[in-house]
Amino acid sequence: MWGSFELACSAFARFLPLLAPVVAAFALIQPVSAQTRSVAEIAETCRRVGDAPFIRIDPAAAAQLADIGLDRTAIFARMAETAIPETMGCWAMPVGNFDSQLISVGMSQWNYGTGSLQPVLRQWRDSFGSRRRFNQALAAAAPTYGRLLFSDDCLAVPVREPCRAGILAAHEPTGRINDRLAAELTAIFDSDAMLQVQTDHYVERLLFVRAELLRLFPAAHVTPRKVRWAIDTIVQQGRLPPEEDVTRLRARLAAMPRAERWPRLRAIFRWYAALAETADQDGIARDYAWNVEQWNCMIDWGLIDAEQYELLHITFLRSRTAVGNSGRWQALTFSRRGKIILGVGSVSGRRDGQCAAGAPRT
Repeated sequence: MWGSFELACSAFARFLPLLAPVVAAFALIQPVSAQTRSVAEIAETCRRVGDAPFIRIDPAAAAQLADIGLDRTAIFARMAETAIPETMGCWAMPVGNFDSQLISVGMSQWNYGTGSLQPVLRQWRDSFGSRRRFNQALAAAAPTYGRLLFSDDCLAVPVREPCRAGILAAHEPTGRINDRLAAELTAIFDSDAMLQVQTDHYVERLLFVRAELLRLFPAAHVTPRKVRWAIDTIVQQGRLPPEEDVTRLRARLAAMPRAERWPRLRAIFRWYAALAETADQDGIARDYAWNVEQWNCMIDWGLIDAEQYELLHITFLRSRTAVGNSGRWQALTFSRRGKIILGVGSVSGRRDGQCAAGAPRT
């Protein structure tokens, strides 16, 4: 369809600086029987999320993000932090239809199911400035599946049936995408041009994070903790809770007798533990028991401050409305945000922090 990789490289040598990451990623394309690396092994050698000199951030966007404490260094730090649970810190890490999103790829796991992947692909296509240059880059990066990925059917929101059928045909019986499609998606998403696109889309999301934070909190009260919490919430669920719900919650917390303050929070932790133990929650088995133990210890020793207390309750509002796969990931969403809020937690088996028992706060 597109010619061999070797012919493409010789014919379009002047584009090699742009496509150097593509060439490296193409080393991953092997027969299925030869691809035995685990996700963790791939993460050890992938192109890692981080700053690069060629990546541009719009000055107007940078000025707005600076208002909530996000300079260039902080922006890329938040990108890397987002990528850890999404892609183990990689720029690409494509996965298949395990969560009914057809394909998820990129540091923020843009996907066909929610319609978030299509604009990322369109911007990468348009970044070449001409159809000829795009076709050349696509031939080098994705000679087998490029036409499908960038077809009108796959760029539509929602995707059309010919796209869905073609993508599902590239899945193995185990439900994972085959190695060639995975390698071609990696080649695209590891390219310099796509790193710029991913950064553009992440910065756009951070601007929305800023607007959402200012909607719920006065500007003077937008702390680094709230920024990190809001990013994770919005990456996973699109937005923070409606203002009406937060206003109702705050009124109830303000009217709550002091004797009920900690029992109410422990009740949220019990909800989380019970949810994690049900038959249809995933990504949580290695984490929840340790989290509940540590978080209750923090209550015991007075280690949860007023901001953390409110954020945990707002997180409860949002986590209980996580509807993907009919709520399959609700406990995981609470784990992720609880860890951010408290600085102590386990997510995907990775434990950070610990309840340090000590003198209670006054």
